[in-house]
Amino acid sequence: MNSFFRIVAMLLTVCAGLATQAALAQQKADIVARQLFEAVNHERASQGLAQLKWDDALAGAARQHAEAMAAQNTLSHQLPGEPALATRATKAGVHFVWLSENVAQGPTAANINEQWRNSPNHRANVLDTDMDTVGIGIVERNGILFAAADFCKLRR
Repeated sequence: MNSFFRIVAMLLTVCAGLATQAALAQQKADIVARQLFEAVNHERASQGLAQLKWDDALAGAARQHAEAMAAQNTLSHQLPGEPALATRATKAGVHFVWLSENVAQGPTAANINEQWRNSPNHRANVLDTDMDTVGIGIVERNGILFAAADFCKLRR
């Protein structure tokens, strides 16, 4: 019976270690998402535009999409079997008038921000004056960050 308890204790230790690693990975992802949020608003401010507000529901939808991209190790605005952006946002509880999305993968928040700044379509989303809200989701897979930024104009 003593060996049974030792095995259970080892399994609990391993599970606790994995849970700690997952929590640390999520903390890092949340930090990167906030860095990108600040970078997007800095870019908007440099152009005299209003700052975007953060929306947790939109960020949750973006994070789920980033998770799907990371799981398939690919970038796409809609993966096979995945609902379209509008459906993902609505399902998350976001009530929007307009909606757009940026996706990217890279090693750092600065790299992802630079990709968005250097892409005319992504930059247009960042600087879209019709948008007032954003949610950003980040997932790390094998040292690569998968990012989805969902921009919207909330329905008032």
